[in-house]
Amino acid sequence: MGICSADSCICHSCVGPNRMVARYVYGVIFLLTSVVAWMVRDYSHRALDSLHYLSGCEGEFDCLGSEGVLRVSLGCFLFFFIMYLTTVRTSRTDDPRDAWHSGWWPVKSLLWVFLMVIPFFIPSSFIQIYGEIARFGAGLFLIIQLISILNFVYWWNESWLSDKNIRRCRVPIVSVSAFSIVTSIAVMVLMYIWFAPRPSCSLNIFFITWTLILIIIMTIISLKPEVNAGLLTSGLMGLYLVFLCWSAIMSEPISETCNTRHRQTGKGDWLTIVSFLIAFGAIVMSTFSTGIDSKAFSFKTVEEESEDKVPYGYGFFHFVFAMGAMYFAMLFVGWNLHQTTQEWSIDVGWASTWVKIVNEWLAAALYIWTMVGPFILKDRDFSSH
Repeated sequence: MGICSADSCICHSCVGPNRMVARYVYGVIFLLTSVVAWMVRDYSHRALDSLHYLSGCEGEFDCLGSEGVLRVSLGCFLFFFIMYLTTVRTSRTDDPRDAWHSGWWPVKSLLWVFLMVIPFFIPSSFIQIYGEIARFGAGLFLIIQLISILNFVYWWNESWLSDKNIRRCRVPIVSVSAFSIVTSIAVMVLMYIWFAPRPSCSLNIFFITWTLILIIIMTIISLKPEVNAGLLTSGLMGLYLVFLCWSAIMSEPISETCNTRHRQTGKGDWLTIVSFLIAFGAIVMSTFSTGIDSKAFSFKTVEEESEDKVPYGYGFFHFVFAMGAMYFAMLFVGWNLHQTTQEWSIDVGWASTWVKIVNEWLAAALYIWTMVGPFILKDRDFSSH
């Protein structure tokens, strides 16, 4: 029983881990690629400068690291986009593409290495074009992530309010809602103290005040009897808006004097390194958690359950990782293709600040739309979020 033929052993090595483990393997691949991108940006200037065809990087030595990030990002994007094209619409476990997604790791490892190397032989002009495209891809990733977060908030609320859980979840609902609201208020008070210490800090005052106004509007609408979205959803979304506002102001350049808190300086001090590692981990986790949430983007109201159905959408999973490759590139270069970034820094600069602020406003607008949309478009079915 322990003996297998050569063919069966080869097939077993190709199939590799099961379908659920496979997604973690892809997460590790994405993590390794992100580490490579960071090392290329911060520690490979001399190596890149020795490649004569990279010397024309906008005529600046310091931009080689940022362009190197784009090259690594391009390789990662191509890997996951190829996986997307070869697994999209896979719905059954007996589909040959299921084995391709869940196994064939030696082949895919070689493909990943090949795609990591090839972009470094592509002319800089093409890499700059990819960088412009990556801005849109990263923006699409943020939208997908936002929809996934909103879907999770509604799922959490509906799960606790279901007939099965309502009796035992009353106290947790009140507790989490109260915690979200109190935390949001406390953090906003701290933001006024730390980020707007003077009346001249008008931009930060505007960011914080507008966030407060949006939270008040969302809460009022959610408590309307006709809407009845509840304090849990508005509390969690308010907390998310406060986080985005905080993150946006913390992304302001170091030259901005209104921010009195310690920020990423590029000096490699312990606080900068810890902040970098937390942000780095957040990139990978946000990409992974969004990638497995294909149900949030399913337009089918009823899905048939069967034993041979794949556990998650392979195509959507790889598409999110492909967009995530563009997203981490924008974070490492601060959404500015010609910006020289400091070591141990992520998502710093005015471009990063405004991207987060717009993302915050979009989150509020989308949440409000999910509440008022059924009354504006009465003929549409909004019964499931």
